[in-house]
Amino acid sequence: MNVLWICTDQQRFDTLGCYGNPRVHTPNLDRLAAGGVRFEQAYCQNPVCTPSRASFLTGRYPRTTRCRQNGQAIPADERILPRILRDQGYTCGLSGKLHLSPCNTRACKGTERRIDDGYDIFHWSHHPGKDWPTNEYMLWLDERGVPLRHEPSGVSRYVQRGMPEEHHQTTWCIEKAIHFIRACAGRDRPWLFSVNPFDPHHPFNPPPEYLDRYSRDLDRVPLPNYVEGELETKPVWQQIDHRKAYGGVGGFPFDEMTETDHRAVRAAYWAMVDLIDHQVGRLLAVLEETGQARDTLVIFASDHGEMLGDHGIYLKGPYFYEPAVHVPLIMACPRLTGGGFSRSELVELTDVAPTILEACGLPPEPGMQGRSFLPLLRNAAPAESFREDVLCEFYGANFHYTPTAHTTMLRSRRHKITVAHGLGTGELYDLEEDPAETRNLWDSPAHAALKTQLLVRLCDRMAWTADPLPRRQAPW
Repeated sequence: MNVLWICTDQQRFDTLGCYGNPRVHTPNLDRLAAGGVRFEQAYCQNPVCTPSRASFLTGRYPRTTRCRQNGQAIPADERILPRILRDQGYTCGLSGKLHLSPCNTRACKGTERRIDDGYDIFHWSHHPGKDWPTNEYMLWLDERGVPLRHEPSGVSRYVQRGMPEEHHQTTWCIEKAIHFIRACAGRDRPWLFSVNPFDPHHPFNPPPEYLDRYSRDLDRVPLPNYVEGELETKPVWQQIDHRKAYGGVGGFPFDEMTETDHRAVRAAYWAMVDLIDHQVGRLLAVLEETGQARDTLVIFASDHGEMLGDHGIYLKGPYFYEPAVHVPLIMACPRLTGGGFSRSELVELTDVAPTILEACGLPPEPGMQGRSFLPLLRNAAPAESFREDVLCEFYGANFHYTPTAHTTMLRSRRHKITVAHGLGTGELYDLEEDPAETRNLWDSPAHAALKTQLLVRLCDRMAWTADPLPRRQAPW
């Protein structure tokens, strides 16, 4: 079985029509979900890029991979899924972002440092920019004689008009995947390809033709989910990022932004998703055209979400609200499942790699901590039969907060608890009564027993994330 794994960057779960968004234009991904399996409750294990990607590519938790922060490098002895499949005879390729090592120009002089990651074909572009001479997207633009440029949107200073679709980095990522898939057609050797566009990650700069679709009717775009004063009962890191994102250095000062600003940012973000959908449609058409669709497992997911002003915060940080950690996850393969259904079980992105291995007839790696949900994918397991809860971690994962931000989360089917380690506080939500997560029950006397129960469950989950490697060889 071939594997086509499309992983967008910073895309929250509620950005597709099939996830209930009536305003976006995502017919291709909606059709993929209609013919496959849509997971309604999929969660990343860290709300920041590098630790999340290291986690789902290994099937291990962020603290286990030892790649807990942006700017850290994944240790060379970690085995990610493409390496495992290459060892079994697969040809593996990538276009776009990997981000398993530092991608700051101070630490990354030429290109991202690589371990033996298994990618035979490596079209690397961490983001659209002139930071490195090895950014293949920039070389592609140079070949076409097209400069990289962004212009004011005329709608909000927080939104730009980006590259047109034909010259966009998302388009380039898809082009490289199309070339790879065509080259593999008719060959006996199976393949995996990772399509990793930078969008819809900020800056919010969609192609003008996509932005205009929303800016003509901006009043229909909803404002963020924010209740004045809700941050007073929440950890200090949220209060810091309310003033400016990323610990006070990332802009987007919520209270200084107008309603038009808030609507424009959300509209631009949706426009970036619309572009992704259109380009994914081209890719899926090539699978059909080359006769490889039946034998290809297609996965669409994202590494984490985006706050988009919800709870008075933009971008991401040391918090685990649904917009930050609840991600889209769609899987489809005619040979594997009839599709056309959804699953409501809690699943983690750590579970994706072991699921892919089982679907390909391969055993899990000894160090994997996720579990295969292939029975869910085949619709062969009873409802609510998989996980009781999901675990998320943040250990100083991005930028610098004072005090240092270490926090963990456990989400059950009904409740969510977050511990702000070292501060003696946290957050507790009843997601049935308060799905918007605006009423923090941490200090509620009526919920003291529930908090204790959830803290014990969180402690248990953290204990079970101890690294299973090295394997035990004898009784003593």
